[in-house]
Amino acid sequence: MSLDSAQLNEGRAFDPYGAHRDDPYSFLAGLGEAEPVFYAPLLNAWCVTRREDMVAVLRDDRNFSARDHNPRSSVELPEDVSRMLRTWRGAGALAVGSLDPPEHTRIRDVLNVGFTPARVRAFEPTIREIAAGLAERVAASAEFDFITAFAVPYALEVICRRLGIPAEYLDRLRTWSEQRIELMMLQSSTDPDRLREFARGLMDFGAFARSLAHERLASPQDDLISELLHDGKAGRTLTVDEVAVQIPTLIFAGHMTCAEALGTIFFQQLGSPGGWAEVVDGRITPRDLVEEGLRFDSPLAGMYRTALHDVEVGGVQLAAGSRLLLLYGAVGRDSRVRACPAGFSPGSESSSHLAFGQGIHFCLGAVFARTELEVAIEVLAARMPDLALVPGPPPRHRPVFPLRALSALPVRQSASAEFR
Repeated sequence: MSLDSAQLNEGRAFDPYGAHRDDPYSFLAGLGEAEPVFYAPLLNAWCVTRREDMVAVLRDDRNFSARDHNPRSSVELPEDVSRMLRTWRGAGALAVGSLDPPEHTRIRDVLNVGFTPARVRAFEPTIREIAAGLAERVAASAEFDFITAFAVPYALEVICRRLGIPAEYLDRLRTWSEQRIELMMLQSSTDPDRLREFARGLMDFGAFARSLAHERLASPQDDLISELLHDGKAGRTLTVDEVAVQIPTLIFAGHMTCAEALGTIFFQQLGSPGGWAEVVDGRITPRDLVEEGLRFDSPLAGMYRTALHDVEVGGVQLAAGSRLLLLYGAVGRDSRVRACPAGFSPGSESSSHLAFGQGIHFCLGAVFARTELEVAIEVLAARMPDLALVPGPPPRHRPVFPLRALSALPVRQSASAEFR
């Protein structure tokens, strides 16, 4: 028998910013099959934990909208900050992840051209060059923070090189991305002037994207932005304004999730009984390690959808306008499809996951991301075969849910390794 939302409105105390920040999975596993869809008052959303329910929602764009798919700040923002947050991309402009058909279909068809397997293969030597150069620099240190010294700068430079953005802008783009996270995921009150600084940063981000798109329209180069403006599928291209809207999302999604996945992969493998040596000597392949990392702790723990009509999900009746959080990360920890879901074991079982989503919003950069992650592992295994965790307490996750980002990951090499 279906349960009405009114019967469940007291909800569950799911707190991915606080009590469940580092380990949301134990809480979710405790609900099990008894309550695969539950209301989380802190998030003001219905959390969906079963794969079949998530896939049904993701494939049903008639009953569910992606327009409001980003997390919301739980703090009331000053009016001028709120206005800038709504308009920094352009008045009424939405990135592809927030679009519904038919507009989504038209934009997505052109964007897909930039991430075909053939385009990714052609760009792979550049990815490898970036990884090798960065690995060479960090290898000079006996001890370093893997997140800030390698994962983030690597992922950011890779996506920016694909877009054709000069290296001189990397620091600014990182700052703008962090300001966007802060404004979207704010959970406690902060200095209004600080929020205004962040919002003005986003306005600069939008202006930068528009300027870059205009430059590539006038003078195309060998990069993704030029391809979107001049070389679209079957002659279809995007306008300057449409391309400018997508640039910040391509930068943000293109580097944040990759850096987060690298953090999880290296933390789990370096801390495993076999350690990094299993990768260096080939007992674990980069591909198996990547897929297990994505299964074990998806870099994007979930995504929001909004019910367009009264609808049933997982046996729960939801009213039109209800906000759903599809918890992709819970799929990888489903005991129905994996014997030991809480164990990190690359290659031992099929690494079923939803890290890239499903349906019409399936991550268009999935092939690109997998290649980027595998190349980083290959290059670091060759250049730093003695990599290990620095002894100490487990690293904490940043309070930026639904992103799953380690705040730091101290690693070290043996004394002899740094002189190779």
